[in-house]
Amino acid sequence: METNTTNASHTDDASHNFPNKTLIILFLTALSGIILLGTTGNGLVIWFVVFRMKKTVNSVWFLSLALADFTFCLSLILNATYIALGYWPFGTFMCKLNLLALHLNMSASVLQLTIISIDRCISVVFPVWCWNHRTPRLAIKVILAVWIVSLLINVPYFIKTDTFKYDELQHCFINLSLEEAQQFSESGQIIQSHQVIIRFIIFFVIPFTIIVTCYTLIFLRMRKNQMTNSTKPFKVLLAVIISFFTCWFPYHVVWLITVSPIMYSGYIGRSFEVAFDVATSLAYANSCVNPVLYVFIGHDFKKKTWHSIKPTLERAFNDESRLIESQRTE
Repeated sequence: METNTTNASHTDDASHNFPNKTLIILFLTALSGIILLGTTGNGLVIWFVVFRMKKTVNSVWFLSLALADFTFCLSLILNATYIALGYWPFGTFMCKLNLLALHLNMSASVLQLTIISIDRCISVVFPVWCWNHRTPRLAIKVILAVWIVSLLINVPYFIKTDTFKYDELQHCFINLSLEEAQQFSESGQIIQSHQVIIRFIIFFVIPFTIIVTCYTLIFLRMRKNQMTNSTKPFKVLLAVIISFFTCWFPYHVVWLITVSPIMYSGYIGRSFEVAFDVATSLAYANSCVNPVLYVFIGHDFKKKTWHSIKPTLERAFNDESRLIESQRTE
């Protein structure tokens, strides 16, 4: 369904490029749910962090993560419009800007999840160092570095994104070919393959390895020091790892398939198109899962009133601070 993000997944069959109505409706429904939940959840986090919370290291992490996810969900509105209309009505510049925004915020979100894992691990394993050096100022510098790196990695999306006409309708896609937009050359296919593999390594293999390692160390340290009798922290750690894997692994797998020889062997059919849309939806859903995992998890909001949300957020942002203090005093 991601016909607006690359021409690597295109085949000579036009029906693959422009899916049937049932698939479009299902994908639009998924996008609508992600947009609604993502903007609401992340918007709530942003509002409370900016207007109700004091500035801490954790509030810096969660504000930047929520901003990335919130902006990403807003960008999906243009994608949903494109899919619903069947053509891109916003012009070439917005085509470039939207693709850059999508990939920039996806990249920044993944890198920030990795940074949060590292920070939590250091807070538990090296509490004394954190007590002396872990400051909001340092967190802001790290976040700025994450955004700069994400921007540099994704600048090619802005440069290479273009529009082209198909059946007199304008479409938005990434043209990695050195030829005309309508011609996907062999050089473009090679570039696309390298790009997909590099993104798989940078935005999945490395982050997932770091996240699993960090949370394993946290788990072992907490068990060793008997820092809590509750099973909730361990459930949260497991939920973070499972959600990251579930959201991002299928997404990268289907993209690896699109640049593999099997994509052009004739064995790829409608089932892959469905798998591609499901994997894409899971990756997009990570933006509305993050507020739940990192802020709201474990609290029964059905029994809470609006006035109790502020203490809930404060408890979430202060969890690591309490861990550091308990470690420091041992």
